[in-house]
Amino acid sequence: MPAPSLSLTRRNVLAGMAAASGLRALPVRARGDVGSEAIQPFRVDVPEEDVADLRRRLAATRWPKRETVTNQSQGVQLAKLQELVHYWMTDYDWRKVEARLNTLPMFVTEINDLDIHFIHVRSPHANAMPMIMTHGWPGSILEFLKVIGPLTDPTAHGGAAKDAFHLVVPSIPGFGFSGKPTKTGWGSDHIGRAWAVLMQRLGYERYVSQGGDCGSVISHRMALQNVPGLIGIHVNMPGTVPKEIASILVAGGAAPSSLTEKERTAFDALGTFYRDSCGYANMMVTRPQTIGYSLVDSPVGLAAWIYEKFPQWTYSGGEPERVLTKDEMLDDISLYWLTASGTSAAQIYWEDHSNNFNAVDIAKMPMAVTVFPGEIYRAPRTWAERCYHNLIYFHEADDGGHFAAWEQPKLFTQEVRAAFRSLR
Repeated sequence: MPAPSLSLTRRNVLAGMAAASGLRALPVRARGDVGSEAIQPFRVDVPEEDVADLRRRLAATRWPKRETVTNQSQGVQLAKLQELVHYWMTDYDWRKVEARLNTLPMFVTEINDLDIHFIHVRSPHANAMPMIMTHGWPGSILEFLKVIGPLTDPTAHGGAAKDAFHLVVPSIPGFGFSGKPTKTGWGSDHIGRAWAVLMQRLGYERYVSQGGDCGSVISHRMALQNVPGLIGIHVNMPGTVPKEIASILVAGGAAPSSLTEKERTAFDALGTFYRDSCGYANMMVTRPQTIGYSLVDSPVGLAAWIYEKFPQWTYSGGEPERVLTKDEMLDDISLYWLTASGTSAAQIYWEDHSNNFNAVDIAKMPMAVTVFPGEIYRAPRTWAERCYHNLIYFHEADDGGHFAAWEQPKLFTQEVRAAFRSLR
């Protein structure tokens, strides 16, 4: 792909994104501040030749033979992926999601020598609570598009003004439109501190943090570091597995007889995950660069790597099209492809090199948890109370999975409103 066309006065935004990014950004606003703390408007404008190149690559795919089983136990089934890729090549329109993104106020700012892209929507309600929301892998900022309106302007979506939020939705470094780290150190601790800088730069002295998957880990790290201004977090993938339980799971041992019914359900789900479904994580924790060559060179390889998680992690009975449209899933996959971020996104696993389900002992920070039934494991309240010593909200939802905001935006919005109500 050709180098992106960028028009900026200080230096190329997203310079670390490599020549394959295909992005343009607007020049800095006239504000008298052109230093490293400047906040600049951003818009997406992928060159048409990059979209055409994607279609050419899809048409030239060399397919493997079909799997030797009749289920998904060997990975994404050939017929399923061929159907998705055919639609991607012939009917899918990237310009629709690009246009939708460009209706939102998007910006980029430099933090620790890296460009951070973010959506920033201020509520029309004066007493709105500032909140930073962080996506995960293999998700993106697109996970939150359906909840931005209800969270920032609740009165226009059947809610009350008292539940309004000012919303900041950043792209994790290495993901989407944020810059790609060129040196080590951009793990969740560092990102958590960067998010605090971002919120301060936007003028928010008191705010909350929300996240699932990687966003949950980053929110936890913000709480552990007690970053300036943070008054509470809400997570939909809590880290609550007790140390002794984690040790048994890693060793492949049997569930202790002392577990309650809900603890046993969580134990069994995690045991199945570690045994059958975490090969992707082991690869990204240990060899993100090796798998990354395929993720930035083969759109079908990237699609398979990402799509595999949709049937596994949505609350859909293994049929993600029941809760997400083909276009929504391909929007996310295309974002990874058009920004060439498959490798750089995987590197956060290498940076953290930790088990994101294990108990995080947080003493004072107000903690809120929503457990969605399609999550990788359903955290029992007993485990949450052991590690979150100031648990202000805990609720088991009746729908939704790992991509909760994407799958069930109305329910997710209700949960976030309820989680932080006591902190207003």
